[in-house]
Amino acid sequence: ITFVAALVLTVLPLPAWLGAYRPEWVALVLLYWVVALPHRVGVAAAWALGLCLDALKGALLGQHALALTVTVFLMAYLHLRLRMYPLWQQSVMVGLILLVYQALLLWIYDMTSTLSAAAVAWEYWLPCLVGAALWPWLFMVLRGVRRNYHVR
Repeated sequence: ITFVAALVLTVLPLPAWLGAYRPEWVALVLLYWVVALPHRVGVAAAWALGLCLDALKGALLGQHALALTVTVFLMAYLHLRLRMYPLWQQSVMVGLILLVYQALLLWIYDMTSTLSAAAVAWEYWLPCLVGAALWPWLFMVLRGVRRNYHVR
């Protein structure tokens, strides 16, 4: 249900001035579940959600899937260390991992010649900062959901 909510939040219409601040909801929710339940959520879930995200955004099939897969692999590798950090340090790490996600997407846009002038602007990187700022709140909310519904 949290993945469906993340997909809905990703395509939810926003005013033009607020659109640049939209965090990468799918990536954030995936990162949480990889940290919380690495034995249940991993690269396969990232690939499937990435394909759904490609279809929802009308993007080249596989670009978000590839970026999410690499990002989740990186988080799965670091999840034990990340769990030991306080929330503010987790936010910094999540922000860096989201930078990797955005950089991979930018590289794919460049390779497929779908790079636009907007992607080179500084606003392209804002979702990383917003995602890092939202991480403590999202972590607490999803942890509450996980504990309330006894997800193990």
